Amino acid sequence: MTRQNRQSTQHGYVVIDKPAGWTSHDVVARVRRIVDEKRVGHAGTLDPAATGVLPVAVGQATRTVEYLADSSKSYRAWIQFGVTTDSADGDGAIVATSDPSELSLAMIDQVLPRFRGHIAQRPPMHSAIKVGGKRLYEFARQGVEIDVADREVTIYDLQVVEWLAPELCIDVDCAKGTYIRALARDIGDAVETGAHLARLVRTRTGPFTLADAMSLEDLERALEHRGWEQIAFPPDKVLEDRSAVVLGSSQSIDWGHGKSIVLEVAEGITAIVRTYDAHGRWLGVGSMDVSTSTLRPVKVIAAE
Repeated sequence: MTRQNRQSTQHGYVVIDKPAGWTSHDVVARVRRIVDEKRVGHAGTLDPAATGVLPVAVGQATRTVEYLADSSKSYRAWIQFGVTTDSADGDGAIVATSDPSELSLAMIDQVLPRFRGHIAQRPPMHSAIKVGGKRLYEFARQGVEIDVADREVTIYDLQVVEWLAPELCIDVDCAKGTYIRALARDIGDAVETGAHLARLVRTRTGPFTLADAMSLEDLERALEHRGWEQIAFPPDKVLEDRSAVVLGSSQSIDWGHGKSIVLEVAEGITAIVRTYDAHGRWLGVGSMDVSTSTLRPVKVIAAE
């Protein structure tokens, strides 16, 4: 689709149901070609084998990706017991096996409370975390094992969906930074059979769910037949859980010049806010100092 066949500038989020076997970077590159925009990014990397919700930011939406990346996420995961891999998922090499035939759902239910709330989690070696300027998966590919410190992660909810021995299906709602592969590995260790993540679907990232997602092929067709405004979510969608501040005409001008603004009422306003002018146009993101009622521009969105 040529630039002449669509509006000249596109801003917002499209939610892709990432196909298995694709990296998140692959999806971004494909979306960039489909929408014909250079400013394209994603929030929250999914492993190549995983599928599900991958929000892709286009244009001005790339300036709000950091807020979406901080959002909680939800997953449906399938854990296979009795097989342990070096990557904690099905793509890795098998390093240990055991007989899980005696394992029951009751035994699993006994250990699951350990994995709810604030827990310590050791990131898998096959991850993008950097140690000494080098990513863990690069060490792993060289056969080098690095002693990685545990990290505190938060699992808000973990519920069993189905038990078809030796595979367990669970739904997980968690904070950013949680590795579901590591969760599968640790549950396997807890029941002393070993386990790995057999399959993973991300069902939600922030406000976006699988119901909002489309395939890359559907995106291309929808863009051609329905247009950008009908398929994209606005850039400020990811800030809906932050306070909205409406500025007057003179305040909007000051905001556009990067000037701080003193508000008449600041009580109850979140530390990060989304700002609008009197006509409802999104002006950007601000930082609120409630003690002085001062709103400081953090991201100013220029009118086009």
